[in-house]
Amino acid sequence: MPTFVSNLPVHVLVVHAVVVLVPLAVLGAVVVALWPAARRRYGWLVVVVAAVATVSIPVATSSGEGLEHQLPRTALLQAHTRLGDDLLVYVAGMLVVLVAFMAIHQRASVLARREGPGTMTAPVALTGPVRIVAGVLAALTVVLAVVSAVQVYRIGDSGARAAWADKQYVTQPYAPRPGGDEG
Repeated sequence: MPTFVSNLPVHVLVVHAVVVLVPLAVLGAVVVALWPAARRRYGWLVVVVAAVATVSIPVATSSGEGLEHQLPRTALLQAHTRLGDDLLVYVAGMLVVLVAFMAIHQRASVLARREGPGTMTAPVALTGPVRIVAGVLAALTVVLAVVSAVQVYRIGDSGARAAWADKQYVTQPYAPRPGGDEG
């Protein structure tokens, strides 16, 4: 994978997919786990978003490792790298649990349709051990989603610190050019 494209680090470009898709998948996973109507309408869409987010993580990690070898090793960079290595485990775990959760509900929905007419928004009752398993999967989905969100924040914060810790910005108030504002 190239390290730079048009003098921009590929990592800086690719990481935006992770920064957008992981929180979107997290939000969707929590909503799907807790709100049955959203689960029926958007559950599999959230699975797709979580899958794309999961795939984007190794791309960001790989491009980051390429960039890392061209930068001086600092404690801030090492902290960012260490945190980044763990994200895939949490997001992939969330994806696997979410797929299992959706599969249980999909199966229950198919069985309910065989038993008689219903609607897209009518709740499908889970019974017996399936209900317990679905509850555990919902709880795991929420826990892994929260952990994933916290980890994305921590990685982003450590990356920003690693990139900008030695930079100082001074903002100047806008002053019009002599002779008018056009330039």
